[in-house]
This record gives sequence, C-alpha cells and structure tokens, in this order.
Amino acid sequence: MNLLAIALGGAIGSVARYLLSSLVLRVSGPSFPLGTFVVNVIGCVAFGALAGAATGRLSLAPDVRLFLFAGVLGGFTTFSSYAFESFALIHEGHFLAASVNIVGQVVIGLVTLAAGYFATT
Repeated sequence: MNLLAIALGGAIGSVARYLLSSLVLRVSGPSFPLGTFVVNVIGCVAFGALAGAATGRLSLAPDVRLFLFAGVLGGFTTFSSYAFESFALIHEGHFLAASVNIVGQVVIGLVTLAAGYFATT
C-alpha cells in the first residue's frame, strides 16, 4: 500500500512538474533553466508548509505523508534536473548563469522552505 501511495503521488508530481516547467520555459525562453528553478522553489515552499503544518496543527496519517512528501513532492521537485542543467551551463562556459542557478536555487529554496514551515506552525 505504501509503494502504491508513493507511485500515485509521484505520477501526479511528475506530470505537474513537466507542465509547469514547460509553461515557464515557453514564457521565459531557453537561455536559463527558469522552469526548473520555479518548480524547485514552489516545491520547497509546499514541502515547508506541509511539514510545518504537520508538526503542529495538521495530523497526517503515515500513508498520506508518504503520498505527499515522497510521492507528490518527490515527483514534483527536480534536483536531478537542477544538477544536470547546472552542469550543462558550466560545460557550455556560462559560469555566471551556472553560479546564479546553483546558489540561487539553494539559498531561495532554503529561505522559502523555512517561510512555508514557519507560516504554518
């Protein structure tokens, strides 16, 4: 049952990631991996908000936790895409864009995760 919850959530998260990152890429253009950046920031806010709420006022059953955190958010956030796109920018000699991507996603991700967490605790 746990694996089914994770698989179903992962499918939902992966499709949502693809749709959102594709939309952002169409709007912003291909010169910077903004789609992945936006997905990771939104994923961090959502993870922080749910984790924060679950520590206090929101009771989540273990299978619901697996569905949301390992499934939906695990499928939605795209660290492997982030790493590959950062590598590609470095490989292509776009060192400033790579630095902005690497530092920006980590710092903004941590800040927005904390904001989501504290907003719901």
